[in-house]
Amino acid sequence: MTDTTVDLRTWYMQYAEALNAHDFDRMDEFIAADVLAGGEPAKREDVVAVLKGIADAVPDIRWDIEEILFDRDGIAVRAKNTGTPAKDWLGVAPTGKSFEITEYAIYKVRDGRFVHMTNLHDSAEMLRQLTA
Repeated sequence: MTDTTVDLRTWYMQYAEALNAHDFDRMDEFIAADVLAGGEPAKREDVVAVLKGIADAVPDIRWDIEEILFDRDGIAVRAKNTGTPAKDWLGVAPTGKSFEITEYAIYKVRDGRFVHMTNLHDSAEMLRQLTA
């Protein structure tokens, strides 16, 4: 493992800690001002607004890293997302039910910030759990 990989791992884990602490004011440390989010041009503020919206509706949302791979400036992550919505979210009223889904995320990093962020998760499975 190279020093760059060790540094990128440490940096990414700090990002994950900030996410789980819902410390979205720190996202300027991790996300470039201009970023591709799911392949679409976006601003850091757009990504932060989405994250804040999720945490507002699901106050106990967690992104727990289960697997992480590094390739130069690329990061691939398999995470477990868990939470219990406390407000209407994704068209579902809160019922006290929780969800647990797997998320796959791919990132590109340049100059110490994400410049490309893509994630995929099974929204249908999450909705099934919340409405079952």
